[in-house]
Amino acid sequence: MNRALPAVRLRVPTHEDAFVWHRIFDDPDVMEFHGGKAAELSVYEELTARQRRHDAERGYCLWTMLDESGQVVGFTGAQPWERAWGPKGEIEIGWRLGREHWGRGYVTAAARQTLERMRAAGVPGVVAMVDARNSRSIAVTRRLGMRLAETFTTSASERAGHCYRLDL
Repeated sequence: MNRALPAVRLRVPTHEDAFVWHRIFDDPDVMEFHGGKAAELSVYEELTARQRRHDAERGYCLWTMLDESGQVVGFTGAQPWERAWGPKGEIEIGWRLGREHWGRGYVTAAARQTLERMRAAGVPGVVAMVDARNSRSIAVTRRLGMRLAETFTTSASERAGHCYRLDL
């Protein structure tokens, strides 16, 4: 079944978004594949500041995702993969969504906008690094047309993960 995707808008994160991200990601279900709990507020403040720099320098970042009413529901976007393991230096797309907004198509709609922006920026391809148990994110990669390219073990958690690829 192909349902219509919701209207979403992406914007460069503001300083105030750090507080909203901290609040909506303070949920064990949301953070299950990201360490199990929300980071301290200071981490989100640094993250939003770094994303503003990325957007200014590269033309892309992790953008704040807004629903049709203008409410912050999460983030999606792209940034270089900087960890020592995995596809170091490649551009990774990613997303995180507040629990109350799951199952409505927000991530797929926003990730498609991200891919359009990455094409416009001249990025030749992207990867998505996904915990092998995260069936929701794996489903998004499939809807985006990504292919499983590699299976790996994360260095921090020793868990199985997947690297999905898409040529743009």
